[in-house]
Amino acid sequence: MSVLLNLAVALMAGLLMTRLMKRIHLPDVTAFLVAGVIIGPFFLGRLGTVIGFSSYEEVAKYDVINQVAMGFIAFSIGAEFRLGQLKEIGRQAFTIGIVQSVTAAVLVDIALIIFHFLFPSVISLPAAITLGAIASATAPAATLMVVRQFKAKGEVTNLLLPIVALDDAVGLVLFAVSFGIAKVISSGEINIVSVILDPLIEIVCSLLLGTAAGWILTKLEALFHSNTNRNSLATAFVILTAAIATLSFEAGPVTIGFSPLLTCMMLGAVFCNICDFSDEIMKRSEKWSSPVLACFFVLSGAALRLEVFGDYMLIILGVVYIVFRSFGKYFGAKYSAKATKCSPTVIKYLGYTLLPQAGVALGMCVTAQSLGSDGDLIRNIVLFSVLIYELTGPIITKESLKAAGEIEEKPKDKTARVKNA
Repeated sequence: MSVLLNLAVALMAGLLMTRLMKRIHLPDVTAFLVAGVIIGPFFLGRLGTVIGFSSYEEVAKYDVINQVAMGFIAFSIGAEFRLGQLKEIGRQAFTIGIVQSVTAAVLVDIALIIFHFLFPSVISLPAAITLGAIASATAPAATLMVVRQFKAKGEVTNLLLPIVALDDAVGLVLFAVSFGIAKVISSGEINIVSVILDPLIEIVCSLLLGTAAGWILTKLEALFHSNTNRNSLATAFVILTAAIATLSFEAGPVTIGFSPLLTCMMLGAVFCNICDFSDEIMKRSEKWSSPVLACFFVLSGAALRLEVFGDYMLIILGVVYIVFRSFGKYFGAKYSAKATKCSPTVIKYLGYTLLPQAGVALGMCVTAQSLGSDGDLIRNIVLFSVLIYELTGPIITKESLKAAGEIEEKPKDKTARVKNA
């Protein structure tokens, strides 16, 4: 009873908050996150009311919703990798995606390593190196939600979604290598397998699994003639693929695993390139998945830990992380866009849309927990940055796309909209 009640409260709170946020022109993503914070363990949940989550453990019970939501997000972003479109922007997206990720990682590494030498008792070298790699990741969920809500269209949007998808692949590689180096520094034991081989195997296995799943889904879709049944099959397949991608196997010293994000992205890419009626299914999937995404963001807001504001040194480290990561994302995107001869609009605004950070970075934090006390420090700094980025990132993305002329303002009055139509 309480599980269903909390889920209903989460969805209703998020939807009602969008009405309030609309008055001050904030995107729905921010509204969902704020609603989650309000009904989370720091506000209504702490009061012991029926409404809200009383603890973070209670929020964690809904992790299956987060996994399903991330599967649909990755599936939708993968659909942006259409061969016809990639022929036009593929080289630009590939170059910008790699450069901005690496630039963010390098700048954060440099800043935190300097901080380490100035204050060695505050942050260790392994923690600094690991945080640099985590800085490369961008949150695809917030970006996709803003694009969907405001129906953004244009050069920046066309580049943005493939870059965000590629960003996570680059981030996974950077994190695996950096984390391997951090473990070597901490333990003094060199493990080439975990530093180089495991991340490469994860990426290759994810791409192969996603490709196979996309091909099988296309063949199965041909057995149905109703778009309703086809949509149900696609939904089941996204959930199935996301579930399989959570598995991992040990083969001697090598770990064979998958990235759920990369796997579902590849599923969407293959499906939309070889299935003749994928467009109609994707449109229906967006409508079905909207409530799931709303719950996902409300639960993400409820999971934000506000106690990180209690440590002033952690706040300083968090600010350093945020500032240098933002510089890396913006200038990395700006100068790589200029080098690949993108339009002035893309050069000016693309970097601002790459700031949101959440799910992938938090997943990396779970792995970093094996560093002991360094892992706790990494988690708290990333939680602080996620709190700031998730509340401000969607707003910045919206305003950037609006300034780029890719979001059309609609008349506030419904009568005026009808009259204009």
